[in-house]
Amino acid sequence: MIEINPFRSFWMGGYECTDKMNYYGHRVDFIKLTGHLELIDQDYQMLEPFKIKTVREGIRWSQVEKVPFQYDWNSVKFMMEHAKKNNIQQVWDICHFGFPDDLSPFHPQFTQRFVALCRAFVRFYRSIEPNDTLIITPINEVSFISWLGGEIGGTTPYVKGQGWEMKYHLMRAYIAGSKALLEEDPTIRLLTTEPLVNIVPPADATIDQIAEAAAAHLTQYQSLDMLCGNMCPELGGSPELLDILGFNFYYNNQWILGFGTFLPWLNEFPDERWVPLRQLLSEAYHRYKRPIALTETSHPQKDRHKWMNFIGRECAAVLEEGIPFWGICLYPIIDRPDWDHGHPWHEAGLWDMQLQEGKPPIRILNESYANALIFVQNSLEKIMDKEETIGEKMRVLSDLDANIEYFKRISRGQVLQLV
Repeated sequence: MIEINPFRSFWMGGYECTDKMNYYGHRVDFIKLTGHLELIDQDYQMLEPFKIKTVREGIRWSQVEKVPFQYDWNSVKFMMEHAKKNNIQQVWDICHFGFPDDLSPFHPQFTQRFVALCRAFVRFYRSIEPNDTLIITPINEVSFISWLGGEIGGTTPYVKGQGWEMKYHLMRAYIAGSKALLEEDPTIRLLTTEPLVNIVPPADATIDQIAEAAAAHLTQYQSLDMLCGNMCPELGGSPELLDILGFNFYYNNQWILGFGTFLPWLNEFPDERWVPLRQLLSEAYHRYKRPIALTETSHPQKDRHKWMNFIGRECAAVLEEGIPFWGICLYPIIDRPDWDHGHPWHEAGLWDMQLQEGKPPIRILNESYANALIFVQNSLEKIMDKEETIGEKMRVLSDLDANIEYFKRISRGQVLQLV
C-alpha cells in the first residue's frame, strides 16, 4: 500500500512558537516577540519563492487556556484565516514547551486538561475548516523538555534528576491526547517531533563507558517506544499512534557521553564516532517502519549555507535509499532570540531580524543561506522526480499484472458473469 504524503510542500518553514517559562521564571512568547502575529501575511508571502507551502505553528497553550477548561481561540483563528488567505498549510503543535500558569506535567489533572484541550481544538478547527487535512503534533520534543524541565531545572516544573518521571507523565498525556484527537476526527494525521541524536563514548573508553553510551543513545527512542506500546504498556500506547515520525537535528546533536563535548559536524578531522545524518535517519526509520520527516534543522550565523548543503547531501542519500522521506522543515524560518536572556538573536533563520523600537523586527533575507537552499531544492527535486517516475511505473506494472491475471481467469472460465 502506497501512503500519500499529506504535506502540501516538501519544504516547510517553522515559526518558533514556544510560550514556556524560562530559566528565570519569566514567560516567553516568541510568536509575539518575533512579530510573526503582526506580520503573518508578509511572513507567509515571503515563502513563495522558496516553494514552501507548509508551516509549523503552535496554538500557545498558556494563552489559549488561561482559565481551566475555558478556551480563547481568537489568535489561532486569526492565524488560520491568514494561512487560508495565503494558501498556506499549517501543522499545529498543541503543546510547544509551554503550560498554563497553574499546570505542570506532575499536576494530577495534567492529562485530563490536555485531553480536554485536544478535543476542544479539533472541534474549534473543524468548525472553521471541516474538510482539509489536519496534521497535529500533540507535544513537541518530549525528550528535550523532559531533560530541560525535569533533569536540569531549566523550565516548569524546575526540578532536577526527575527527567524520566517527567517524560512518563508527558507521554501519558500525549497518548491519551492522541487517542482523543483520533476519536474526534479519525482523519487527523499525527506528527511526532523528537530530537535525533548520537551519544558516543569518550576516546579510549572502558567497556563500561561503551555500554553506558550505547544505553544512553537508545534513550532517544523512549518516547516513541511508549507511544507505540513497546515500553510502559500501562500508558495505553499502540502502534496505530505512530503515524508520521518527525526528527529534529541540529549541529550539536552528537556528543560524547556526559553532554560535555560535541562532535563537530563538519568532521574535518575524521572521528569514527561521528555518524552521518543519513545513517541516523535510516536507523530511526527501520526501527519503526513509518514515514519520516526532518521537522527541525538550522545552523547559527555564518555557516548556515554550509549546513544547508550538508543537509541536502544527507537527505538526498535518504531519498535514494527508498525511505519514505516526506519533508524538511527549516526551523526557525525567521530568526529568534535566546529563551533565557532575550539576547542574542541566534541568526539561524532564512531571514535575520533588524530590531526597531516599538515595531516588529524587519526581516532581512540571508542571501548565502537562500542561494544554498535553492541549489539543494533543485538537486533534491531531480531525485524526487526520478522516484515519482519509478513509483508510477511500478503502479502501471501492478495494474498490468492485475489485468493479465484477469484475462487468464477469463480464459479459464473463472470470472462470474456480471449482472
